[in-house]
Amino acid sequence: MPRSTLAAFETITKDDFLGRKVKVFQPKTGYRAGVDAVLLAASVEAKSGQRVLELGLGVGTASLCLDARVSGLSLTGVELQKNYAELARENADTNKADLTVIQADLTELPSELRQVQFAHVIMNPPYFDRAEGASSDDPGRDIAVGGATDLAEWISVGAKRLLPKGYLTLIQRIERLPEVLGATNVKLGSIIVRPIAPRTGRSPNLFLMQARHSGRAPFRMLPPLVMHEGDAHEGDFESYRSDVKAILRDGAHLGWDA
Repeated sequence: MPRSTLAAFETITKDDFLGRKVKVFQPKTGYRAGVDAVLLAASVEAKSGQRVLELGLGVGTASLCLDARVSGLSLTGVELQKNYAELARENADTNKADLTVIQADLTELPSELRQVQFAHVIMNPPYFDRAEGASSDDPGRDIAVGGATDLAEWISVGAKRLLPKGYLTLIQRIERLPEVLGATNVKLGSIIVRPIAPRTGRSPNLFLMQARHSGRAPFRMLPPLVMHEGDAHEGDFESYRSDVKAILRDGAHLGWDA
């Protein structure tokens, strides 16, 4: 790894995803990719030969997990923070992925990128509203979980980069669902929402949303994806349900059927 990248973070870890199919360098402290990125990648219905754009790339985990499931994709990622963009390039090389990393503010995309349209745009926008939450001591994490760009701007930028009939897919906290739905504009339709709940009987804490450029199908709310077996965590062991384990460990696809 380049010394400049190592110097930017106090410690970097190398973590495995999808049962060691994907290896990712990321900072030990600060923003770290996890299950959310894997679920986002699993829900994207991409096909070989398509172009995919990820806004808010981070170190590239979601795009790389998608690439591990669907071969032959042309991936582009936009990341605001230079240090994370450098790690994403390293991770693309490590995983032999066709991933072009662009370090830029998503509200000021380079002109060459604004000329390209994509079959899929994916994103994991910051979960917390900067106006309502406390900041993090770590600058990288602070930007990642509570960036200054409004959710509406994320969705607007993503919609503009879609091909006609292309798909925008995102993951976000459940309390921001009204905000996300309110931000979908006339370009996006055929909206499907899948809540994500920690256990049966528990309220969802996250959701996945898929919207289609020029889509005309009615809105659909799917049953929750339940992550864990049992009513409560009862020991120091993994309790993922079998269907979730297949996604997280084997790279299974998470479809949009009820």
